[in-house]
Amino acid sequence: MSGASEMVVLGIETSCDETAAAVVEETGHGDRPWRVRSSVVASQTDVHREWGGVVPELSARQHVRDICGVVERALSDAAVETYDAIAVTQGPGLIGSLLVGVAFAKALAWAKAVPLIPVHHLAGHIESLVLGGGEMPLPAIVLVVSGGHTSLYRIDTPGEYELLGRTRDDAAGEAFDKVAKLLGLAYPGGPAIDRVAAQGDDRAIPLPKTRLTHPDRNAPHLPGRRDFSFSGVKTSVLRHVAARRVAIGLAPDAQLPSQHVSDIAASFQRVVVETLLDRVFDAAREFGARSVGIAGGVSANSRLRADAVVRGTVEGLPVFTPNLALSTDNAAMIAAAGLRRYRAGVVAEPGMSADPALVLGRQS
Repeated sequence: MSGASEMVVLGIETSCDETAAAVVEETGHGDRPWRVRSSVVASQTDVHREWGGVVPELSARQHVRDICGVVERALSDAAVETYDAIAVTQGPGLIGSLLVGVAFAKALAWAKAVPLIPVHHLAGHIESLVLGGGEMPLPAIVLVVSGGHTSLYRIDTPGEYELLGRTRDDAAGEAFDKVAKLLGLAYPGGPAIDRVAAQGDDRAIPLPKTRLTHPDRNAPHLPGRRDFSFSGVKTSVLRHVAARRVAIGLAPDAQLPSQHVSDIAASFQRVVVETLLDRVFDAAREFGARSVGIAGGVSANSRLRADAVVRGTVEGLPVFTPNLALSTDNAAMIAAAGLRRYRAGVVAEPGMSADPALVLGRQS
């Protein structure tokens, strides 16, 4: 086993459609506390592409096929045979997928006689910022934005997360996927829209930005102004595409001309990015943040990254984003979050199981 200052953790992530394992160790340095020894991800994109989205049953079956090989590869790449603990995603996510990872991790932890650390998937995304850029100046405002989540957090103390706002309907990444499908673009939609938007006019199509003012009836303690909604802009794209086909005499399911697709993609991307960053920097001003962070799969979007840096410069705030390899689901972030939890005294109870609706942190 490793020494106390150089603890080694095996991370396992199976919350959705990537089977991932990684080995992360402590460095003993306060500013950059962790180092990635290995990170292996088996993507299921090709499995789900023909369906235009993730099919839960197919995802769980593929995890069963891949998990042994992925964990073995991560340990081999890291050149380690022993480790001090195992961190696993407990939730949220697809229940079948989560159960594969949790069951595997529990069995392995028992067999190796090491502690098991349950990790919230979004905590992993937040800690990916530390893996990539070191500890963030606190207090920090962090946006976690992906295909399944769009949530805004305040962090005053490392490892403690306060929910400030969340999406009322579609997550931003989900909206990207749905709009890409409307435009006839490939799955996954986020990278496809990012690519074609580069050739488009982002002011060509007038699309709405939703600004909520009333609390969510399911979470009345959260002020509505910090929440997100992307159903309106998605519906506006749907109506525009349908009207445009009629205007140029196309069949209802025909592909629009490529330039018009690029213009719609660019306009949609601009509205989503502006909406996300408005909430982030409004909250940063409100709470006197010393830094902001953007994590999750959508954080790989080129416009979101570029515009965030510009706004951060204007506000005098450093902007943290994960390395591209750590922006999508991976196990290195789970191992890092597990290290954070373990040092805070958290280990799994014997009856721990997957929780597809697991909640992260306290709610303001």
